[in-house]
Order: sequence, then C-alpha cells, then structure tokens
Amino acid sequence: MLSRERVELSLAHKEPDMVPVDFGGGVVTGINVSMVYLLRQALKLDKPGTPVKVIEPLQMLGEIKPDLMEALGADVMPVTGLYNMFGYKNTGWKPWVTFGGTPVLVPGNFNIDPEPNGEILMYPEGDKSAPASGKMPKDGFYFDAIVRQAAFDEENLKVEDNTEEFKLISKEELEHLRVNIEKIYNETDKAILANFGGTAFGDIALVPAPWLKNPKGIRDLTEWYMSTLIRRDYVYQVFEKQCEIALANLKTIYSAVGDKVSIVYLSGADFGTQTSSFISPEAYRDLYMPFHKKLNSWIHLNTKWKTFMHSCGSISNLIDLFIESGFDILNPVQCSAVNMGPSLLKERFGKKITFWGGGVDTQKTLPFGKPEDVITEVKERIKIFGKDGGFVFNTVHNIQAKTPVDNILAMIDTVKKYRKYPLT
Repeated sequence: MLSRERVELSLAHKEPDMVPVDFGGGVVTGINVSMVYLLRQALKLDKPGTPVKVIEPLQMLGEIKPDLMEALGADVMPVTGLYNMFGYKNTGWKPWVTFGGTPVLVPGNFNIDPEPNGEILMYPEGDKSAPASGKMPKDGFYFDAIVRQAAFDEENLKVEDNTEEFKLISKEELEHLRVNIEKIYNETDKAILANFGGTAFGDIALVPAPWLKNPKGIRDLTEWYMSTLIRRDYVYQVFEKQCEIALANLKTIYSAVGDKVSIVYLSGADFGTQTSSFISPEAYRDLYMPFHKKLNSWIHLNTKWKTFMHSCGSISNLIDLFIESGFDILNPVQCSAVNMGPSLLKERFGKKITFWGGGVDTQKTLPFGKPEDVITEVKERIKIFGKDGGFVFNTVHNIQAKTPVDNILAMIDTVKKYRKYPLT
C-alpha cells in the first residue's frame, strides 16, 4: 500500500496494511537537529561531521531527508511557507556548530555571532537594526521568543495592530506552495501535511510574532492570556479579521493545489497544562469554536483535506468540542497528562477523531527510560490506538535534544516490528 493510501485509510478510521508513521511531517512532529545528526550517524547514512540543515530555527528542528525518512518508515512529508518563524527564507545555507557540538547548516540570515554572555540572539527578517526577537541561552538547544510589546492605549486598542501579520497570500508564496506540493505528490507516495499559516487563533507561540520587526498590539504572553477574559470582545474582533483573511487564502490555495494535499495543519493553540485544561469548555465554545467551525466547515464542504489541530496537555474535557468544531486529527496526544490515558481516549473518542501522536512519551520514557521501557510503551500504544484505524504513530511532540540514540532506535525498530495489521 502506498504511504498516501495508508494515511488516508487510517484517517477514514479503517485499518490499512500498517499503522501510518510520521517523523518530520510537521513543525510539532519533528526531531531536534542534534538528534537528526546522531541518528544519521547511527544509521550510517552520513560520514562523521556531515552537517544537517536546521529547517525550523525557533525549535531547531532538523531536516528529515528522504533517506532518513525511509529508514524511519515515515509516510508523511511537510509543506510549509517561504518564510520561517523569524521571517526569513531558508536559503543561503552556512555552517555553524551548536552549543552541543553538532555541525549544522543554518539559513544565511541566521545570526551565529554570540553576545558577550554567550547567548545567541535572533532578529526578525535577519535585520540586526531591529530589536532581537529570539534568544538561545548559552548551552541552550532552541530559541525562546522575546516579548517586544510596546505600550498600548487601553481605550484605543486597534484590531489592525494584532492582525498586521495576516495578509492575503502573495503570488510568490502561492507558487512556492504549488511547486512543492506538485513535486512531492508526483515524485513520492507520501501523504502531504501542509502548513499554510494564518489559521491558528491565539497560538501562544505566534502571539509575540518573532518575524515582525516592531509588532504592535498585545504581544506579551501573560497579557494575551488575560485579554481572552478581560478584553474578550477585542480578541474576538481580532479573530474575526484573521478568519476572514484565512478563509480567503484557503480558497486561493485550494484553487492552485487542489486535493493533492491530504492534511492541513490548522491550529497549534495549546489549551492544556500537565494537570488540566486552562480554559473551560464554555470559554472555548464562546471564543475559539466559532472560528474553528468556519474554517473546518469550508474545508470539509469544498475539499478532501483532513484538518489537524495541536494542543498539548490535559484536554479530555475539550475533545468533544474539538470534534464538534470539525477537526479530524488531534496531536500530540499527551498521554502523561491527567485524564489522558490511551485506553480512555481511544474508547471515548477513537471513532470520531484520529490520534496523531501519543506513540511514546517525550518527557520521561524516551529521554530518561531504558530501551526496554521504550519498547514496552511503543508496543502498548500501537495496540491501543491502532485498533480500527484512526491513528498515525508519532512521538508526543518533537523528539528533543539529548535523547539517547539507543532509545530512538529501539522505538523505530519496535514500530517496524509491530505496526503491521492485524496488530499483535
């Protein structure tokens, strides 16, 4: 069975020949660049010292090239926009060595010059005349966004300030998407997970807008979260404008790429903590659900795309509402959070939504367990989530730096051994 068929059959809640697998198909299903390097060495895909490209600099995700994708048994490939999270293109590659000693290639506008205290600052569009928008501490593994919120007039908040980053797609960007989607669709059998951008309402990773030189409006993380309550009407108006632009862009993109895309990444707005959701079902229904419904409804009425939402944490009290909003896929399925046990999730929601992730815990088991712990957990998760389809194997969020390579190899080998239907 082709990878594309395998993924789409599972998304239809039917059992394909094997459980589909994703490693690197999206910005929340990837692998830290240091681990990509070590995996390529362990699998003898490269000579020692061969650098790996950093394709997403904020999280420092590494490129999963076709040879590694095949070695991992992956069925999904990504398509993203022209610009990364810091607002510059992934072009003009140059060498750098991470704090941990990994040889990498970074885009030409990636700042590699450390500050006197050893930290690395990143600048929007690579422009050092603008205030820095990201910071990697000395000996760190990825960047933290720098809050650059200017003073604002409480009585004169402007929707255009918090929506300046949302624009109608340019011809250049549209052509970039069309060419890349055509290439993957025609030259591989992989399912395409596309991130068109601009469709996530209140994604806290995006609120500081590290790609904008001088972001206006409410950009502080705490201030934004408080605003969803104390400035609810303002946030609603921001979402209305964003939704209007997002719908227009989805229509334009679909006219260019059609149904070659299998999955669209719509939302990365986290709604959960380790122990509970941090908004009530009533708050989700009031502020977020109207806009999630609009996007999902248009997609399902006009395309064959399946829609993907990402939310970490304990969110079992919200999943019914995500389903009602029209989402087809839930990621990363953080089974270690309260009320997120795999059997419970599969029993309650498994016929209504596809679980994309949950394959192994990336907070404890994969980084700190032994290979036998990894094997046991992966086998269990495949058996539970894979029953009757509706499951794509992936770790719980990105594989982090300093994860033991033997544990990753144990995961890969176990997936290969136990992913075939009928599951054992």
